[in-house]
Amino acid sequence: MAATNINRVILTGNLTRDPELRSTGGGTSVCSLRLAVNTRRKNNQSGEWEDKANFFDITVWGAQGENCSRFLSKGRPVAIDGRLEWREWQDKDTGQNRQKIDVIADSVQFLGGGREEGQSSGNGGGFAPRSDIPADTSDFAGAPTGGSRDSSPPDDDIPF
Repeated sequence: MAATNINRVILTGNLTRDPELRSTGGGTSVCSLRLAVNTRRKNNQSGEWEDKANFFDITVWGAQGENCSRFLSKGRPVAIDGRLEWREWQDKDTGQNRQKIDVIADSVQFLGGGREEGQSSGNGGGFAPRSDIPADTSDFAGAPTGGSRDSSPPDDDIPF
């Protein structure tokens, strides 16, 4: 039986700069994103929790990359589902071998609202991704219990 290899990454974070759109010689669009993702750690000396930012380069191909360029901007929260890709090249100036790991996005989900929805610039919709922290579910209301005998939700309330 052959082993199955899995190369999958899911990230949520905020863009650190505006998307950069370019085209290949063949006319295919490619968009570059830079994503900041926080990791929460406890400082052993102070005992306080601290956020440490990790930065990832994201590549988005085709029409999805064009949409990212059109609708995203610095500070906007996004979720990325993709794969890791290792690149190697020789630096033209120094001749040294260089290496880099990129995230190739299979899908990009825009989170939060855009500035055109009445949000002030720079806050990214108030989304502050944090990892390694249990979710606080106190903000979620329970399902309504109506007096109706039909307990199925209306079609427009189904989340898919």
